[in-house]
Amino acid sequence: MTFDVDTQHRITLNERNWDARTPIHVQSEFYGLGTRDPQGWIAPFEWEALGGLDGVDVAHLQCHLGVETMALAQAGAHVVGLDISARSVEQAAGAARAAGLDIEYAKADVYDAVGALGADRFDIVYTGKGSLCYLPDLSGWADVVTGLLRPGGFVYIVEFHPLLTAFGANADPDDPMGLTIRQDYLEGRGAIEHDSSHTYTDGPALEADTVHYEWPHGVGEVVTALLGAGLVLDDLAELDVLPWPRWPSMTRTDYGWWHIGTGAQPRVPTLYALRARKTG
Repeated sequence: MTFDVDTQHRITLNERNWDARTPIHVQSEFYGLGTRDPQGWIAPFEWEALGGLDGVDVAHLQCHLGVETMALAQAGAHVVGLDISARSVEQAAGAARAAGLDIEYAKADVYDAVGALGADRFDIVYTGKGSLCYLPDLSGWADVVTGLLRPGGFVYIVEFHPLLTAFGANADPDDPMGLTIRQDYLEGRGAIEHDSSHTYTDGPALEADTVHYEWPHGVGEVVTALLGAGLVLDDLAELDVLPWPRWPSMTRTDYGWWHIGTGAQPRVPTLYALRARKTG
């Protein structure tokens, strides 16, 4: 897919930013490579939606360090992970080997995934948890997803809700619950520039390439893009759980994630889960 010069430059800066993040993330307690069970990165509601994975062909797009990729492989799937960051792919492949998992990884922009991985090859395309915000064009992405899937296959997206993103990455010290809109929920005004010396994990500061760009995408835009690419919506759910505690008031679930619960804080969606199928 061809973008204008400014958009392509932003994608290139994002690639460099992810390359710079990777060695920090590899050593972080947040990801816990080699110490944290990859299964914990996929919630019970995800396993239920994915169904039996033994022998199933799965593509994990924008896989970064491949923690969910490894979990899917542990469940019996034949998994391919794809990411734009060469450093991420290298580290993900090393982590898979250390865990004794046979996972194929490819370094490519997600818009080039059909050429990199093959058309009509997969039963499931899995993606999310901070992926779609790095995509400037959802219609083109949805066409890629459709191209990867076999007839009868489905895409499963578990993504941070755009309302959570609109609250901003960090709580205001004067508003610790963080329920103040600071960024766009809806698409349409282009990329948002972020320049931060630290990532979302623990660890040291980035040495360089601190700038990255994110594109807001409302839930309606995501659904419309998938429908426009010929997929049929199976299910869409909004949830109040996260893999990490965004607010101090969140409580831990029995499977290790965090949810808003029944306290004084308003219940708002923090994730959404979507499944859409390619008809035969």
